[in-house]
Amino acid sequence: MNHTIIHLICNAHLDPVWLWEKEEGIAEVLSTFRVAVRFCRQYDRFVFCHNEAVLYQWVEEHDPDLFAEIQELVKLKKWHIIGGWYLQPDCNMPSGESFCRQIEHGQAYFKEKFGITPTTAINFDPFGHSRGLVQILKRHGYDSYIFCRPFADQCQIPAPRFTWVGFDGSEITAARAFGGYNSLRGQAVAKLNQYLEENEAEPVGFLLWGVGNHGGGPSVPDVEGLSNFQKEGVTLHHSTPEAFFAEAAQKDAAPLPRFEKSLNPWAPGCYTSMIRIKQRHRKLENLLYSTETMALHAHLRWGVRV
Repeated sequence: MNHTIIHLICNAHLDPVWLWEKEEGIAEVLSTFRVAVRFCRQYDRFVFCHNEAVLYQWVEEHDPDLFAEIQELVKLKKWHIIGGWYLQPDCNMPSGESFCRQIEHGQAYFKEKFGITPTTAINFDPFGHSRGLVQILKRHGYDSYIFCRPFADQCQIPAPRFTWVGFDGSEITAARAFGGYNSLRGQAVAKLNQYLEENEAEPVGFLLWGVGNHGGGPSVPDVEGLSNFQKEGVTLHHSTPEAFFAEAAQKDAAPLPRFEKSLNPWAPGCYTSMIRIKQRHRKLENLLYSTETMALHAHLRWGVRV
């Protein structure tokens, strides 16, 4: 019988200002993080993973004691900073410079506050991913990438893990998450069983779980269900994206297949929604770059700092 190792990656996807006002989004972040801290303390093997610097900034501002607890849990490796970006972005429309600033601001914050720089980039919720991301990710120190959309019926990939190749030849290891980024409350074990049924040949896999789509994260029935899970030939680890990619690479008997395309399409009509915000984002990009260019020219020509 084949032996399968599953890395369980608990998370709590949040869209902080999509279906509610910012204040409600902040409240949901605080609630979700408080539950996650309690579970990290209560369950020995449990590890919580979360990304997005702006959410941590809200916690730091509104509940400094909670923020200090998270810092301590990061040191204890019970709480893992994933992704390292400021906020999960749209992954098709922004310019390359916008992506770079997303990463740089996020990485700088996590380095300052937690001493952490993740090496696996994650974008669980975006609607497709431009191939141009590969070069940007590689140059910012990432060696791997987890995504969810597009699904199998919209974009065929050569294997669950593959080498994603950028336009300039840059390479990172990419993996599509099984069944999306979340699990309904009390359904994490069912999602795990479905994964095992459909991925018998994979010696090392990962599973994203936790109540997401607006917070929640771990729940008692899910943590205890996974803790009590037993199946011959299956080992579970409460884990992190970096640990999954490292162990999977050790098991590889041959080079991973290569994929030299964008990870598209998914919901192309979504790019016409919220059009005023997207138009203003583009105008702001152009304004920022032109202002910085003018400032640089002034400095080079006259030694003036603008």
